[in-house]
Amino acid sequence: MLCSKCRRPAIIYQRYSGLHLCRNHFVADFQAKAKRAIRTHRWLSPGDSIAVASSGGKDSAALLHFLHGLTCERRDLRLYAITIDEGISGYRDPAIAAGIAETLGVEHHIFSFREAFGTTVDEIVRLRGDSLSCSYCGVLRRRLLNTAARSLGANRLALGMNLDDEAQSVLMNTLRGDAPRLTRGDTQRAGLIQRIKPFMYIPEREVALYAYLHLEGFLAGSCPYAHNALRADVRNLLNDYAWRHPSTRHSLVRLGEELSSIGTGTGSEPRFCPECGETCGETCRSCQILAEISRDDE
Repeated sequence: MLCSKCRRPAIIYQRYSGLHLCRNHFVADFQAKAKRAIRTHRWLSPGDSIAVASSGGKDSAALLHFLHGLTCERRDLRLYAITIDEGISGYRDPAIAAGIAETLGVEHHIFSFREAFGTTVDEIVRLRGDSLSCSYCGVLRRRLLNTAARSLGANRLALGMNLDDEAQSVLMNTLRGDAPRLTRGDTQRAGLIQRIKPFMYIPEREVALYAYLHLEGFLAGSCPYAHNALRADVRNLLNDYAWRHPSTRHSLVRLGEELSSIGTGTGSEPRFCPECGETCGETCRSCQILAEISRDDE
């Protein structure tokens, strides 16, 4: 097939737009969407320090490459790469993320569950089984990303969440009946480094293609515990439905943003955990998890 814009050979067909795109027009379309997300949400300002959550996978590698290209000529912005080593045997090799950062000339830092919490995901699974491994890992990973970014002086934490991830999150919260999460808004909470997601309007397959066009050596596998996550079921359900209705993911993300706007500016006073000092809800879930693991290990 030929590119819908210039008649060169196309490398991708966007079912939701009806366009065939060559390499040059695909990259231009991709970067325009990411830049539009940044402008729409006002995610970057002069003087910002941006920590990129860099797992070594395709999404975070593509994000680091994109943000490096966006910021490398600007002296008023600083970019870091942060890798969290959860301690999952045979899965995450921090050296891969470090190599990608080194190739781009981006300062890279590694933080581990072992050093921060005195345990690893593998040890948590050994003690408590793997049925809730993704929940435990997610809570502790988010906490460590926040403390790691703050320790580096960052005021933005960039995540490689793509359109598929965002649509899945909206659907998961709907299936759970979790109205507070759907309507809590973008109001910045004290103690929490602001999350930015430049790829939130870009499908996962396009993020993967962008990564393959620009980078080598990133991780392509999935976590061995991911089969237990609700997200895996929602992903399969959504992929099947979106194949017949290509704009479904975009519609879900728009719905999520509209519901989120209901809660903008209506946040309650922030709560901080008396044990770890991090912002939390009624209880600090990360401290609760660590206490449960400590009891099991006695």
